[in-house]
Amino acid sequence: MSWTRSARAVLAFSLLVLLHYTIRPFLGWRTPVDFLVIAVLLSAVRVRPGAAALIGFCTGLVADSLTPSAFGSGALAMTAVGAAASWLKAVFFADNVVLHGFFFFVGKWAFDIVYVTAERRMHGVELATQILLWSPLSAAATAVAGVVLLLMLRPVLEPQAA
Repeated sequence: MSWTRSARAVLAFSLLVLLHYTIRPFLGWRTPVDFLVIAVLLSAVRVRPGAAALIGFCTGLVADSLTPSAFGSGALAMTAVGAAASWLKAVFFADNVVLHGFFFFVGKWAFDIVYVTAERRMHGVELATQILLWSPLSAAATAVAGVVLLLMLRPVLEPQAA
């Protein structure tokens, strides 16, 4: 990976983190868009699984610093999602908008399942409702936002012809 391409990837990652902490709080939805998961997924497909796990861990740790009651849950979930996304990129990842949307949907839903399970705050019907209703809706919103952002950031993320 060239320095220019790496710098553009870091710029896109930073922009998504900025969106997560500036735009997301104003939305106030029950099914929020998770720009951090989009950032980790877009980074994970460009690096090896170990590096993707490290990116996910650091991102999750930063996100967990704002929720001390569930400290570690986000780091665990982001690490798992980042490593799995990097490993799976070779299996089915292609430059297709529908596949990217599905990739964002599954990544966000997997993140929510691991996060809510590791957090151990919800039980019974509340846990089932979160995992089977609210998490898929949040994953769908994240997938739509991810595809729109991917289309907008495509000139930044694509390698330039020399």
